[in-house]
Amino acid sequence: MSDMTEAPNLRPAERGANIDLLSGISLRMSVEVGSASITLAALLELSEGSVVELDRQANDLLDILVNGTLVAKGEIVDVNGRYGVRVVDVVSADRRLAGMERRS
Repeated sequence: MSDMTEAPNLRPAERGANIDLLSGISLRMSVEVGSASITLAALLELSEGSVVELDRQANDLLDILVNGTLVAKGEIVDVNGRYGVRVVDVVSADRRLAGMERRS
């Protein structure tokens, strides 16, 4: 027996009202350039000017995450002297949901 119930079949107007209720919720968006595994000794040796090689190629798209879940891929752009990200590819809803299930 499941404690999950089937979602009600909402008319489009009702669906919009439900989205409006949630639209003010703040979410954390981050962009991941890459990552690296290093030893504690290597970490302690880092100093100004040190370079850490990441696990991505320089021309790879960046991961755009919302609350830790991959939602899109993008590239860095300049927005009036500040960093921005241009969305190039949006991850399918199935993949986004799979990412949330892994974190549960």
